[in-house]
Amino acid sequence: MSVKISIKQLIFLLMLSFSLSSYGLELKWAGCGITKKAFMAELASAYERKTGIKIELEGGGATKGIQKVISKSVDVGGSCRFRVNDDDASRASIKFNPVAWDALTVVVNQANQIDSISLESLRDIYTGKITNWSQLGGSDQPLDLYVREGKISGVGHTIRQLLFNNPQMSFEGSAFFPSSGPLEKAIEKNPNAIGMTGISSARKRNFKILKLDGKEPSFENIKNGSYTLYRPLYIISNRESDNYAEVKRFLSFTHSREGRDIMRDNGVVPYLEAVWLSSNLQRQWSDSRKIRN
Repeated sequence: MSVKISIKQLIFLLMLSFSLSSYGLELKWAGCGITKKAFMAELASAYERKTGIKIELEGGGATKGIQKVISKSVDVGGSCRFRVNDDDASRASIKFNPVAWDALTVVVNQANQIDSISLESLRDIYTGKITNWSQLGGSDQPLDLYVREGKISGVGHTIRQLLFNNPQMSFEGSAFFPSSGPLEKAIEKNPNAIGMTGISSARKRNFKILKLDGKEPSFENIKNGSYTLYRPLYIISNRESDNYAEVKRFLSFTHSREGRDIMRDNGVVPYLEAVWLSSNLQRQWSDSRKIRN
């Protein structure tokens, strides 16, 4: 005996099947603290309210996020850099999905009297040519450059790429930090410190964000490309993950109107609203190569 099912009944059964398959599901995310602060915490909360699916967040940096997605110890990762070594590409199933535009900002202690810095002076700081605030029009005090450890961290790699087009560049730092969080906290406490971090993270700290060549790292300046030190933020997926279907649904939510609104509320430019910035990055790398040579 055949049983006829109406379209409405079929849709109901499909929705019921989806609900049951997702019941009790929890996704695990690991990645860079900047991406976490930029949008992941708010996106995860909104996604849980919408679907009932919790996303557990773990920081630790872009490299950690990439490695954990590769090993499938987490379902999804967050990175503020693209893969830069063979280890990152060890599995063809890994995909870097650009979801937002962030900017690297130059930050100093609130007590610092400097308000703006040039790209040329920034390069001179990282190469050790500028070591005193008086060389920038400030007081006669030593300049303490705070730098991320390693050369493939999200911030460290992007500085090397955009300022020098040299991923192996060594910096003349006064102190080195394992992640952006401790670096940011140290700058809040030291009136002579300077460093770089993501704008989405910097906005939530108690220090001064400098203009770069007279341009503020505002939402509009990042979106139109006039503030030059911008970079994509990625959500990393692994199609071999047991929860890959749910990760894809989360990615769709990220690009939805609701997801983009969350990003804008945090001062982050949704990737789809400024796709053309990708081509501009190639020009910036070319310009930095000319300077280095």
